[in-house]
Amino acid sequence: MAAGQPTEKPVEQQAREQTGQQQVRLRLDERNMKTSYANAFRSNGTPEEVMLDFGVNVVNPPQQGETPEIVFQISERIVLNYYSAKRLAITLSQLIRRHEEQFGELELDVAKRRKS
Repeated sequence: MAAGQPTEKPVEQQAREQTGQQQVRLRLDERNMKTSYANAFRSNGTPEEVMLDFGVNVVNPPQQGETPEIVFQISERIVLNYYSAKRLAITLSQLIRRHEEQFGELELDVAKRRKS
């Protein structure tokens, strides 16, 4: 691992740090879980919480003479406190870093991704 990169912590160590170093057992209950797909998101925040809206960008074909339109169909809103939002940001950063190490950089500029 290169210098300056964050080190990954096992789930057990994260749990101890978040509970004042107490030993805890984590059980996952996935009975009410649902899965959604999103290719777009919107974020907003208040002093107490972060709101993340997830959904799908849908292109409406323009009628003659109209301006093309993209509709962001929001399907989910997740509200987090800032502590959970920071843990999510760190976790996503680590996941993306590992993916790019294995498969190469993810280019965000669509024009640069297009093959010649």
